[in-house]
Amino acid sequence: MIWNETKEQMSRDEMTALQSKRLVKLVDYVYHNVEFYRKKMQAIGLLPSDIKGIEDIVKLPFTTKDDLRDNYPFGLFATPQSQIVRVHASSGTTGKATVVGYTRRDLDVWSECVARCLTMAGVGKDDIIQIAYGYGLFTGGLGAHSGAEKIGAMVVPMSTGNSKKLTTMMVDFGATAIACTPSYLLHIAEVLEQEGMINDIKLKCAICGAEPWTEKMHKDIEERLHIKAYDIYGLSEVMGPGVACDCDFHKGLHVCEDHFYPEIIDSATMLPQKDGELGELVFTTLTKEGLPLIRYRTKDLTSIDRTPCECGRTSARISRFKGRVDDMLIIRGVNVFPSQVEAALVEVDEVSPHYMMVVDRVNNLDTLEVQVEINPQYFTDEIRGLESLNKKITHVLSQALGINPKVKIVEPQTLVRSQGKAVHVIDNRKLY
Repeated sequence: MIWNETKEQMSRDEMTALQSKRLVKLVDYVYHNVEFYRKKMQAIGLLPSDIKGIEDIVKLPFTTKDDLRDNYPFGLFATPQSQIVRVHASSGTTGKATVVGYTRRDLDVWSECVARCLTMAGVGKDDIIQIAYGYGLFTGGLGAHSGAEKIGAMVVPMSTGNSKKLTTMMVDFGATAIACTPSYLLHIAEVLEQEGMINDIKLKCAICGAEPWTEKMHKDIEERLHIKAYDIYGLSEVMGPGVACDCDFHKGLHVCEDHFYPEIIDSATMLPQKDGELGELVFTTLTKEGLPLIRYRTKDLTSIDRTPCECGRTSARISRFKGRVDDMLIIRGVNVFPSQVEAALVEVDEVSPHYMMVVDRVNNLDTLEVQVEINPQYFTDEIRGLESLNKKITHVLSQALGINPKVKIVEPQTLVRSQGKAVHVIDNRKLY
């Protein structure tokens, strides 16, 4: 199965025509090569010939993470295993791992998409980039690595686990770019400050992803490291990092929509949302060979904008994520997202972006404690005994969440730092 090469910039009509052509080919491909999809389509009386263009995508069934787990490990692959040259997999911490297979062509497309994203962030062949995502079954490390090599940059495959070694090499090698999670980059900034090396780095940009982050974190990273920070998005089931990335204007993440068709749906009704309306992000992989997915529900909450960007790119943009459908906590009947806590704490100058939500059940009543780190410059003998800051944080969170949490202010460097995806919730109710 060979796909036509595509230029990145095209008009909306040209993009729609290309997406229609590729969707028709994709549906025929999965119908004849993936039993799962053939049975799903037959169950609703749908034939490949019923799909005439991208407007018919709403006729197709959705795919979920559970579908991948139910067909573990290779049940959704569309090619013989002899054509699969690499596999990646999720951690499987909430069930069976989701396994993704790639053909040689898939890897070429993946590196091309990541290269587009890195170019959007200003990375070129003269740059030295440290890849500080995890390598191995996680898609972050190898995904970013291959894209950086495609544009000819010098790649330093640091992975995670030794922050002092990373910062030393950052200075010694003169690294100009880094790819990692935003929470880990803040940790790197702390190490550089502690070691007195913050002014010795040559870093100019960071490409951060794998977890949601607020505008406050974005600003903190840029100010503390004197760099530009960019948001890259992806998920292993769809491809990996490189599905979308933001540009210098930071008004949404540009989707590589010639390869990944985005939709926004209402998670309750499963109906499409209009452009600009918040809903769950759904992707169809228009060109994947190894593991093609139709209308895959990501559980990420965002909106879409198909108008041209100020940067000149014409690709559709997804807004900064508001949270995840499955990250929602229900506490005393109120829906609470970790992103709401993070956004609320932006209003409090005295605290850092590091926080932890601890949910418990006492006498059959759900409780929420929010542990917040105070910023070092505010941590003095005078403030340790003050209750006013606690009241201030409690008020801000209560207004944002609609419930009254217990606030616990902790000393700087107290909360655990994550070198992968940041963990912000401990739900002890799961133990009962």
